[in-house]
Amino acid sequence: MDTLYTRYKPLLFTLAYQLLGSIADAEDAVQDVFLKAYDINLEEMDQPKAYLCRMVTNRSLDQLRSAKRRRERYIGPWLPEPIPTPEGDALESVVRSDLLSYAMLVLLERLTPRERAVFVLREALCFDHSAIAGLMGISESNCRKIMSRARAKVGISEEETVTAEAGAGEWVVRFMSALEQGNLDTLLSLLSEDVVLLSDGGGKVLAAAHPIETRLRVARFLLGIKDKALHNNEPLQAEPREVNGQLALLIRTQAGIDTILLVHVEQETIRHVYLVRNPDKLGAFN
Repeated sequence: MDTLYTRYKPLLFTLAYQLLGSIADAEDAVQDVFLKAYDINLEEMDQPKAYLCRMVTNRSLDQLRSAKRRRERYIGPWLPEPIPTPEGDALESVVRSDLLSYAMLVLLERLTPRERAVFVLREALCFDHSAIAGLMGISESNCRKIMSRARAKVGISEEETVTAEAGAGEWVVRFMSALEQGNLDTLLSLLSEDVVLLSDGGGKVLAAAHPIETRLRVARFLLGIKDKALHNNEPLQAEPREVNGQLALLIRTQAGIDTILLVHVEQETIRHVYLVRNPDKLGAFN
């Protein structure tokens, strides 16, 4: 069992994390599955990987249904918990190549638990429809219908390929430079006309209660945060860091990490800005 745990824990954690959007919940799901698996002789199974994935998927779906009810009562926008992903990261549990982009994790909130499971198994972990159908206990034709419906809900056509965030690194560096210089014109040039900013404070710290839209409003909001910090003699420091397999900004105050900022680049402009401020979602970076 220890060998199976070592071999499959990274895969199972990556699956659970993308289903739940929470590091702690994903770790709990994986631990719970392995505790139950001790009563089963997995070593003698032909496909222990499939069995474990099915158990983690079912456990995560139970948690996700409960979590969705809690998120309906969440104060302000809810964003997935970011996860550090550099080589040699202390977590040593996430499979970077199997991670969807952070922007895609945000979009997955539009899906039902079953749609989300099928989407993650197919697009992140590259299971074929037959294997997913077996894991989910559904027919292959139903699996394909669920996948098609999920793609439509997140705005991806049948022909499009779901890929990791490409080229966001240089945009993050340029974005950081514009913020540090307080250059409104440069910042505006980086943002899409219909850019949307989501800020997740969870009611525990100050954050925008609703999405902020349009290029000028988003730029003024971001520069306003910087100006307020300077006025209060609490300067902010931005540090580039790999988060969820893409470059992001860790924004610090003297008290520690204050915000994690991620961007989604689309058609050569920044389409979404995500500010994760809820202290409960910053623990992996402290």
